Amino acid sequence: MKKSLKPIDMASVKTYPLQNRINKVSVQDFATLPESETDLAPFLASLPNILKGQDFLALVDDIVTASENEKPVIVMMGGHVIKCGLSPLLIDLTKRGVITGFAFNGASSIHDFEIALIGETSEDVSAYIQTGQFGMWEETGQLMNAAIQHAADTNIGMGEALGRQLVEMDAPYNPYSLLAAGIQYDVPITVHVAIGTDIIHQHPSAKGATIGAASFTDFRLLTTLVTDLEDGGVVLNLGSAVILPEVFLKALTIARNLGHTVSHFTTANFDMNQQYRPVENVVKRPTEMGGKGYTFTGHHELMIPLLVQAIRSRL
Repeated sequence: MKKSLKPIDMASVKTYPLQNRINKVSVQDFATLPESETDLAPFLASLPNILKGQDFLALVDDIVTASENEKPVIVMMGGHVIKCGLSPLLIDLTKRGVITGFAFNGASSIHDFEIALIGETSEDVSAYIQTGQFGMWEETGQLMNAAIQHAADTNIGMGEALGRQLVEMDAPYNPYSLLAAGIQYDVPITVHVAIGTDIIHQHPSAKGATIGAASFTDFRLLTTLVTDLEDGGVVLNLGSAVILPEVFLKALTIARNLGHTVSHFTTANFDMNQQYRPVENVVKRPTEMGGKGYTFTGHHELMIPLLVQAIRSRL
């Protein structure tokens, strides 16, 4: 007879000091804002009013108009955006009141949290997977899982709990952290995870029930943000190929199911490749009742600075 299959006991999993890890990304290489205001108006006016040139200008106008009319501008983003050093640009738009909410996947929250802690992130997976060290970094797991436990215990979202943890401990690189900026500027950041996808789930301190509770609270909070998109709101998906497009579609369904009119808004997907779920679940399906959906293909480290500077020049 086959032996009864039992879940593995993770109590003996070994973790290692974060300071010993070799990282690929440092805040020293992050994008910066120009020392003086850059007027891109002449450049934008010079773009061809054709195809993606036309779409890009229309999207910038929609974002600026949404900000002026106090409508939501929600930015959903994958971890690669942070690893490309783009947080300072998004923090600037948050400070200016343009971005009114963020939705992270688990990777985004981890990279942002590590940036705040040590000013570096992005380990060499190929090297550390060989020895069983991949993701087993003590401070990342302990601090984040403790914050998530607090979120579940106090019925707040994972994003808020992680941001408050960084602010309360006065993490040395908080000025580069979106999670910390969310607390500082009172902009909600929700975190949406799948159990087993993130390195902190490998740690002895991880508890599935608390992760699920904290992320589910954030799902409900995101749905509240979505209810106000009607008549001019904007949703940007920056580099999330699966989790956030799926989460957004469900949040939109709940909002409509509860009687909210959520139709005339703008969506856009930015990524290096256009994938099925972002195109269908962010750009096409949500706007079929009215609204506009755009796709822009290119490297984040080029496209997002262009978008941010274009918005800044129109404000």
